[in-house]
Amino acid sequence: MENEILFSERQRFKQWWLWLILLGINGLFLFGVFKQVIGGQQFGDKPMSDAGLLIATGLTIALTILFVNFRLDTTIKKEGIYVRFFPFHLKFKHFSWDTLTKSFVRQYSPLTEYGGWGLRLGLFGKGTAYNVSGDKGLQLEFTNNKKLLIGTNKPDELTETLNKIGQLK
Repeated sequence: MENEILFSERQRFKQWWLWLILLGINGLFLFGVFKQVIGGQQFGDKPMSDAGLLIATGLTIALTILFVNFRLDTTIKKEGIYVRFFPFHLKFKHFSWDTLTKSFVRQYSPLTEYGGWGLRLGLFGKGTAYNVSGDKGLQLEFTNNKKLLIGTNKPDELTETLNKIGQLK
């Protein structure tokens, strides 16, 4: 039972405004490709070359695919916490309980404390954050004085799990 999963969460970027921006940019470039490359009419007052337009369109589509694949996986087992921010972390990072001095769920400000969402470095000693949405997270403080905040959309369940295994510090 040592490998039993006590808590598990998978999060993805769900901000409607982010998807609206990405879809709008993709739609604009695809319209440009249709009008200029396929239709033969210039797209805009100072059109880029057909090759440039195709490359820019490919890059915006690739960026959108990258955002679709971003995900934050958090797992808690008896031996510690496992976290992965895919595609930046291909393997789970493991943090054992004995390397932690504190572990608790807290509310935070993604913009003012960490400058937004994603894989972030905090300002003024806040540490690192892995977050994709919301304003609640698992705060970890390590024996080497480093800090890590892992965003969560299940703060009550996470607190209950930490309390149940005696790791709410």
